[in-house]
Amino acid sequence: MATNPERSGLPERDTRPTVENEGELSAGQFFLEMVKVFVLAAIIIIPVRVFLFQPFFVQGSSMEPNFENGEYLVVNEFGYKRTEIGLPGNPLFTVSPFSSLPRQQPIVFRSPQNQDLYLIKRVIGLPGETVRIERSKIFITNDTHPDGYMLDESAYLAPSVVTTDMRPITLGPDQYLVLGDNRMNSLDSRVFGAVNKGLIVGRVLLRAWPLPRMEWYR
Repeated sequence: MATNPERSGLPERDTRPTVENEGELSAGQFFLEMVKVFVLAAIIIIPVRVFLFQPFFVQGSSMEPNFENGEYLVVNEFGYKRTEIGLPGNPLFTVSPFSSLPRQQPIVFRSPQNQDLYLIKRVIGLPGETVRIERSKIFITNDTHPDGYMLDESAYLAPSVVTTDMRPITLGPDQYLVLGDNRMNSLDSRVFGAVNKGLIVGRVLLRAWPLPRMEWYR
């Protein structure tokens, strides 16, 4: 007896290759998803970069030994920096500084002599105060201390640090006096005078690199 190898009466199996597309995206869908990711990243990152934080590298020795050449800093701009939104020279709106800088806080600002150059120094004199330096000591006169007082810098300067004398400087309502920690090798207010608030970028928030010297600043 002979049998039929095709087994007539049974459904034939489809041997054609199949493509499973569950979870896969077409080229158009993939492009659309990438656009969404880019837009979301821009919505999150751009405001942070423009209004909140900015990275800087320390260049030079003017803040040694507290800040070394090549260190990576994160600067808090929020409330301290004047920010224009829109086209250069034709901003849609401007966010003016609204926070006061605390004394002895390290800050980043544009040099009064060259606004393309960023400097890091320490705030010494606040708006409205009179500051003088005599025999490496800093004396500050303000409403709280009308007879003046000597600033204690022992938290960040060694007793042996020499600070050159400076005649009294009275600061305006939007001016700060700044000094580098490396007093004998620092271009600061002893040379270029007071720093206007509009030149200030922000206060140092974090030393992020190198890791062994990581530090938060309040």
